[in-house]
Amino acid sequence: MGRPRGFLEIRRSKAESRPVAVRVHDWKELDLSPPEPAVREQAARCMDCGVPFCMGGVAPAVKTGCPLGNLIPDFNDLVMKGRWEEASAELHETNNFPEVTGRVCPAPCEGSCVLALGSIPTEGGREAPGAVSIKLIEKEIADRAMAQGSALAPRVSAVRSGRRVAVVGSGPAGLACAQQLARLGHDVTVYERDDRLGGLLRYGIPDFKLEKANLDARVKQMSAEGVVFRTGVRVGEDLSGETLRGGCDAVVLCGGAMVPRALEVPGAGAEGVVQAMVYLTQQNRRVAGDMVPDRDAVLATGRRVVVLGGGDTGSDCVGTAIRQGARSVTSLELMPRLPDERAPGNAWPEWPWVFRTSSSHEEGGEREFGVLTKRVRADAHGRVEALEVVRVERKRGVMTEVAGSEHDIACDLVLLAMGFVGSSREGLLTQLGVAMDGRGNVLADDHVTSAPGVFVAGDMRRGASLVVWAIAEGRRAAERVDAWLGATAR
Repeated sequence: MGRPRGFLEIRRSKAESRPVAVRVHDWKELDLSPPEPAVREQAARCMDCGVPFCMGGVAPAVKTGCPLGNLIPDFNDLVMKGRWEEASAELHETNNFPEVTGRVCPAPCEGSCVLALGSIPTEGGREAPGAVSIKLIEKEIADRAMAQGSALAPRVSAVRSGRRVAVVGSGPAGLACAQQLARLGHDVTVYERDDRLGGLLRYGIPDFKLEKANLDARVKQMSAEGVVFRTGVRVGEDLSGETLRGGCDAVVLCGGAMVPRALEVPGAGAEGVVQAMVYLTQQNRRVAGDMVPDRDAVLATGRRVVVLGGGDTGSDCVGTAIRQGARSVTSLELMPRLPDERAPGNAWPEWPWVFRTSSSHEEGGEREFGVLTKRVRADAHGRVEALEVVRVERKRGVMTEVAGSEHDIACDLVLLAMGFVGSSREGLLTQLGVAMDGRGNVLADDHVTSAPGVFVAGDMRRGASLVVWAIAEGRRAAERVDAWLGATAR
């Protein structure tokens, strides 16, 4: 703890963003990099707590802090002292892609920071100090190391095991798992159904939150480390599960939770009711330079857009629609508005369930809470023209419609961002014979499935979750595969 009174003397700050009036006209990233002294000053606020809840793992019953176990007090101290290269080494020991998590992670570490608890004395009374700006510091460590090239230096194993592992899916779980296995000396092939690598990172997250240059750099690094990538291969169709399993020593399933939650109301099949991932993927392809045929194009330009779902995906739809020139954007969420501060039952260091405004919501649009869609109304041509909705409230844990609150919301485009309900059982999972749980996820005991030599990680195992959890899952699955391969070799 290099500055014992840092948390008392320095106010929390976060990265500045480009002005809304400017950024909504392009697809570039939002945040600006602060000057080095400002980052070092923010790192000096860290108290180097005796029990670092921010790191995760110290209170497993409440699942606090970082799923990766990042050594947060250590790299904060190194940044404060200007020892950036050492800070990068500490960060990369636990996180394969900190330049990604530093941009898109909601920072559960900050929710568990001791400075997020209570208040401190000030000249005017008392005020909440606010958590250490861990996400900002992480991003700056990663970006500096990427720019200097140290983070991208290939780490090639000096010893090869001769064991072959197939990783299905190149999202954050698959990439993290593949990189760890390659560094352990195994021969790894990653199979991706799309034409480019990255999964959700590539096609699910808009460029204004995550430009893809850093992702491309990581893929290049992994190729240099020996990972083989095969794109455009739909495992289970182009390549059967039996053939895949027979051609390698182990398989790791990292295909994500790809089955979207359906809107099960009358009229939901109307033209203009579109799944969010279809919409976001199209725009990410446009930004990458691809042509989307007019007959398939889903654009918000000049349209009245309604987004169903208030999570990160819904927020991404809002920002995308605004940039496409939507006439209006309205976000509807079934649940009531969260409180501005922790509720009595939401104690620190648990994740704070409080109201948040995303960068996309700062850019415009309306948000409504406690709204249930009852029907999609279409015009004579079968195109959506309105949603029939009703307000709901929670009473003793049950959502109840508010009498007399029925009303219509005019719209031309409805984007469904209501989450996912697991992985598709058909195809690969059936061919491999893996068991599933009641939520539609692959059943596993510490990443080991019911099929011999088949492992699973990421959303396919735990359900739709955070990128940081996917990376942690991939790393843990790699450990389990390595241990199993070692045992079978003896």
